[in-house]
Amino acid sequence: MHVHVVFVTKYRRKVFDSPAIDVLRGIDGRVCLDFESTLVEMDGEDDHVHLLVEYPPKVSISSLVNSLKGVSSRMLRKQRPDIRRRYWKGRLWSPSYFAALNGGACRATGQDCKACAVDFIS
Repeated sequence: MHVHVVFVTKYRRKVFDSPAIDVLRGIDGRVCLDFESTLVEMDGEDDHVHLLVEYPPKVSISSLVNSLKGVSSRMLRKQRPDIRRRYWKGRLWSPSYFAALNGGACRATGQDCKACAVDFIS
């Protein structure tokens, strides 16, 4: 199964640059492995990230997301101390997230992850 997930930073603060997103990609890939999942695709902008994750049905999306957000916040703070001051009172992520199951439609049709997000939101 595939899920498209979007995380936004607390108060949509502009936290990320391209190297930070690359660091997050590596962190999130390792977290997914702990859940027997695969990070298929990840991209983002300065205040949010999109992830496309392939996961087994036994994995709860909420526990996967909680782990992704918690570990990525801690590890990014360690690996990129310069970004720490952009956090909002020590918090990187907003407590909410967007998640939509898509069954791999993005990959099968050749669309990128962001194009699918527009379909889900509208």
